[in-house]
Amino acid sequence: MKAERGVRGNLEKFFDITQPVKVTLKINGAATYDFTCFGVDDKNKLSDDRYMVFYNQTQSPRGEIRYNEVSNGVEFLIDLEALPSTIQRLVFTASIDGAGTMGEISSHDLTIEQGQREKIIAQFGGKDFQNEKAITSIEIYRKNDWRFQIVARGFDGGLDKLLEFYGGEQIKDDDVKPEPAPAPKTKKISLEKKIQEGAPKLISLVKPLKVELEKRNLQETIAKVALVMDISGSMHSSYDNGSVQEIVNKILPIAVQFDDDGELDFWYFGEKFERRPSVNMGNYENAVPADWNKLMRKLGGGTNALRVMNDVIDEYRNSELPAYVIFITDGAISSDTKDAIIRSSKMPIFWQFVGIGNSGEGFLGRIFGGYGMLEKLDTLKNRYVDNTHFFALDDFRHVDNSELYSRLLNEFPNWLKAARSKNIMR
Repeated sequence: MKAERGVRGNLEKFFDITQPVKVTLKINGAATYDFTCFGVDDKNKLSDDRYMVFYNQTQSPRGEIRYNEVSNGVEFLIDLEALPSTIQRLVFTASIDGAGTMGEISSHDLTIEQGQREKIIAQFGGKDFQNEKAITSIEIYRKNDWRFQIVARGFDGGLDKLLEFYGGEQIKDDDVKPEPAPAPKTKKISLEKKIQEGAPKLISLVKPLKVELEKRNLQETIAKVALVMDISGSMHSSYDNGSVQEIVNKILPIAVQFDDDGELDFWYFGEKFERRPSVNMGNYENAVPADWNKLMRKLGGGTNALRVMNDVIDEYRNSELPAYVIFITDGAISSDTKDAIIRSSKMPIFWQFVGIGNSGEGFLGRIFGGYGMLEKLDTLKNRYVDNTHFFALDDFRHVDNSELYSRLLNEFPNWLKAARSKNIMR
């Protein structure tokens, strides 16, 4: 059955409601789309947030609603008979994560189906919407028995506004506009205040970092942050000219933002490695020891990334928080690290590799020829999720701070979303 906007019907005329039915939502377009099922009560409120099923919570408490990603969208498998009586309506929505509007999509396809039975199908295009950031696609609701409605109605605001709408306001069966909900309380002390009080010399880094955090909706993210720093012999000039200390200075505000304790976990590595005391706003200026030459000799002049990566994995493999690991080196890492990356793809660990001073040009580039396997991470196979990103900088000290934070944070949100959808993090 092909349905138009506004069509309602009794599900029992099409399906055996004692068996699960499948609702599929797909969008073809240039933006990133989030799909959510809200299970609301008789007042059309999300009174039990365990019945908000989406990429970060992929099933309801007893598995009555299950979320599964498919090409260009998601499938929700619904066991209507198992739902508690408090859940009176299931609202299926799509929203844009980032820039774009629903008026720009190519198509939005909706399907309700069960086995070999006739499907209920609807399709809409960008012309059916305007500048909205979200769509209420389908509703399945109780009215003596289970019924459905093809809504396909645009909604101003993204997922956060949908949550406010269904979480705090009454919704009638027909078209009712929501009233403004109170702004949520902030969960974090402002980054400016923390840095101003704890490390005022770094205050100029706050604005460019905040811009990039806001672009990616990372303001409320809580994560462990780690810095793994190459101290092999070829890094001598980077320590001597202050580049490594500058790296610590610029990474620390990320840890202050993400980590509740505001601390940066810290490793040095050469042929061997050493876990150092965590870096914070009180000790960051001493993160590079005055006798760094001694530490360089102690850890050996070569580079063995695998040893330190294994130690990082042991530290975070069972973490209840995501671990954002910034790994900085001036040389290629050996191919045996590939197994560590693949193994950790099922763990709450994201590796942000940064190459400095060896892009293939200049003295080091002519000798060592670039970054080897790091440049092939995007094509690394057999990973549970894509858990790595790499970029190279010729001079960390002189890169624009906005560009630096944009690069550092570019792939982390995508990994967070993938890791949550795969239930990697508790």
